[in-house]
Amino acid sequence: MTSKLGDTSKLGAAAGASAPAAHVGRRTKVTRATLLDLKKRGERIVMVTAYDHPFAKLADAAGVDVLLVGDTLGMVVLGFDSTLPVTMAHMLHHVGAVARARTAAMVVGDLPFMSYQASVEDAVRNAGRMVQEGGAEAVKLEGGEAVRPMVEAIARAGIPVMGHIGLTPQSVHQLGGYRVQGRDATAAERLMRDALALQAAGCFALVLEAIPDSVARDITTGLGIPTIGIGAGPHCDGQVLVLHDLLGLYAEFVPKFVRRYAHLAETARAALEAYVHDVRGGRFPGKEHSYGG
Repeated sequence: MTSKLGDTSKLGAAAGASAPAAHVGRRTKVTRATLLDLKKRGERIVMVTAYDHPFAKLADAAGVDVLLVGDTLGMVVLGFDSTLPVTMAHMLHHVGAVARARTAAMVVGDLPFMSYQASVEDAVRNAGRMVQEGGAEAVKLEGGEAVRPMVEAIARAGIPVMGHIGLTPQSVHQLGGYRVQGRDATAAERLMRDALALQAAGCFALVLEAIPDSVARDITTGLGIPTIGIGAGPHCDGQVLVLHDLLGLYAEFVPKFVRRYAHLAETARAALEAYVHDVRGGRFPGKEHSYGG
């Protein structure tokens, strides 16, 4: 998933003014069976990206169903301008941090660029590493019918696979940029074929990114597995956002599909400015912060 698509119009403070959820008590472990059951019952699935232990712990405690360790960490955490430079080493490092935080949420690790495209053997090996070394409970990969052999092989190895179609950031150069996909009838039909192929190959869920809401609705009703949307409208079985987007940790850019539930960048900057002011003015540390001799 990408934080680069969309416009820069502000959503306003009211967009994030929803009442906080009730306290989430002890939950049972979320599995692929849980997500399928939620779809059958018509209950929405909640997924967020997480890249580190503290935020993963907070999201898990809040009641999030799925923690996706996305390759968007390349842009969000590591400062790259796309997801393409992200490696398996990067992913394993961050998946491990998130996996050590979860109690109930399902942890899904993104397979990064060129970790699965070259061969089925690469796909199975790297999916296995994501589970064995990183602690993920499932993997996600991008693409439609072209990656069906990879999905089938990973699933045969006993590893749950989440698919991802629509805007697939690892194919940004082929797509010609971060653009909405499936706008015309031919492209929409292709997305439906991809979705059905991934379901047949063994995917337990499917991310739909940056597609018209009507297309997402048709795919969602046409599949037996859950769909999780990002920039795909309200008709998917669940939703996912980049954690840093929904918390307002980046002030410079707000994708159209994002609702900010906080403005933490402003809070953090104010706190740091106060710290700088206190240290330079000799107000910190004080006696109450010091050890006596």
